[in-house]
Amino acid sequence: MNHRTPAELGYRMPAEWHRHAATWLAWPKDPATWPERVPQVEEIFLHMMRMLTPHETVNLLVEDEEAKQSIAERCNFDGAENIHFHRLSTVDSWVRDYGPNFLVRESNGRRELAYNDWVFNAWGSKYEDLKRDDAIPKQLEGVLNVPRFEPGIVMEGGSIEVNGAGVVMTTEQCLLNPNRNPHLDRAGIEQHLKDFLGVENVLWLGEGIVGDDTDGHIDDIARFVAPDTIVCALEEDPADENYELLRENYRQLQGATDARGQNYQVIPLPMPGRISNADAERLPASYANFYIANNVVLLPVFGHPRNDRRAVEILQPLFPDRRVVPINCEPLVWGMGTIHCVTQQQPAVAEGMRAEG
Repeated sequence: MNHRTPAELGYRMPAEWHRHAATWLAWPKDPATWPERVPQVEEIFLHMMRMLTPHETVNLLVEDEEAKQSIAERCNFDGAENIHFHRLSTVDSWVRDYGPNFLVRESNGRRELAYNDWVFNAWGSKYEDLKRDDAIPKQLEGVLNVPRFEPGIVMEGGSIEVNGAGVVMTTEQCLLNPNRNPHLDRAGIEQHLKDFLGVENVLWLGEGIVGDDTDGHIDDIARFVAPDTIVCALEEDPADENYELLRENYRQLQGATDARGQNYQVIPLPMPGRISNADAERLPASYANFYIANNVVLLPVFGHPRNDRRAVEILQPLFPDRRVVPINCEPLVWGMGTIHCVTQQQPAVAEGMRAEG
């Protein structure tokens, strides 16, 4: 563990489009998370791995040797040899929020890797048993063999979004929520973000979407797709409960500036409409929960006859060197998240590098 901050040592969190060495996943298994849908969610994970493995390593956390063998038998697709299994017990699959938050730095002409080990308190102590996943980043220290930093505050990976050029975007609803770090005010939170992500500016939005049990994670409402470009979720139905809060975030982004004082290009992204669980509770379905990987962008879609197609048509021109791959995530969103929530990127530190840790 290091006692100087990453920023002091020259580390920063790169943007998601920075070339990856690997994507981290944790195999889904909890029927409490996905009632009667675990088999369908497993198929979604297999689909994601099929799309990722031709282009980068997939580091997959599995419960035991039996699970490893069972999953390996189902990975009968090109690139499956690039799946590296790690037998490490997890409660759930939200590795974006509890997993390592990777950093890079340039040192003596070489790029070096490190990671933050934030405190994970299961989104404000909502799920006591899921707090056990807070141990995962420390348990991976021997696998990764790179410096590990302990910021000492509660933070989830889905609550922060960087542009790789000095800016982190987040929401007041989440990071200023008293169920996270009640001892810190806005200035204190901002200082931690600057110290541990290597950013200069914090771009604050207001609220996340209705039905999001994370208290407004940024990765459901607004995403950087280039240092100067943001896609922003917008609801087009004035009667929808997301309509006004998403309009307010859009207005804030239109007036926001980057680390150089320049305005962003802000591109609206539609919403997929209301998707509910068996109790008629709204689920946090959003096209903004896509994942930018090497050569592909994995996009959650939800069976909306018009907007699924529009989301692809909007995103594809923004990623001319990647193929946007729509994946039906209606079963996955029953767990209160989709593709970005279950993935964690590990940036490459050498050209063409494939890392298993």
